[in-house]
Amino acid sequence: MTTYIRYELARVLRNRRFVVLSLGFPLALYYLIAGPNRNEADLGGSGISAPLYLMVGLAAFGTMNAVISGGARIAFDRSLGWTRQLRLTPLSPRSYLATKLLVAYLTALMTIAVLAVAGTTLGVRLSAQSWAEMVALLLVGLLPFAALGIVLGHVLTVDSLGPAVGGLTALLSILGGVWFPIDNGFLHAVAQGLPSYWLVQASHVASGGRPWGALGWFVTITWTIVLGALAAWAYRRDTQRV
Repeated sequence: MTTYIRYELARVLRNRRFVVLSLGFPLALYYLIAGPNRNEADLGGSGISAPLYLMVGLAAFGTMNAVISGGARIAFDRSLGWTRQLRLTPLSPRSYLATKLLVAYLTALMTIAVLAVAGTTLGVRLSAQSWAEMVALLLVGLLPFAALGIVLGHVLTVDSLGPAVGGLTALLSILGGVWFPIDNGFLHAVAQGLPSYWLVQASHVASGGRPWGALGWFVTITWTIVLGALAAWAYRRDTQRV
């Protein structure tokens, strides 16, 4: 399993698309949007400064893309027959899925780290406890997206997965409030039922507010259970094929 983890990490870091979409693109957008608004102390009435809100929002966007894109590597492995070859090795199905999850989280941490550094250059200042709590919430909130990546990787082809990941990430980002706060109205009601919304709410840690109440935990856990069950089904269905 250790060897497989090293292989997967090297594979990710050599992937230019990952570097551009999960690291470079959110970083460039952050400076383009947050830079001109660095002195905005209350973005959209959220009570949170623009640099902090957009730092967490774009971290949510980048990490969603990073973990869901893990499905692209699964789809590519399937197209080459690599997953069939792995079943002939001592690597267990549990270790295979654990590796995919671990690598997805490591890539997400890279995205968070890059944006955290960018945030400090625009004046974001948080205590060590606030940083730790915010990152922990982001990582917990990514669980349903990691499961979604596994589902897509086992049910879609390499050609169809790219547009699917791009479209889903864009839609979830808009409805989750990545680009602007969604505090009322119909969109707010829809957003509260999506895990992407609660990723962005991690930014409220810095203002001393409650980022996740009972509803946030319920939505995140429910999506994780449902998508986790679908991921297990998709994996079994795929590996049972001759």
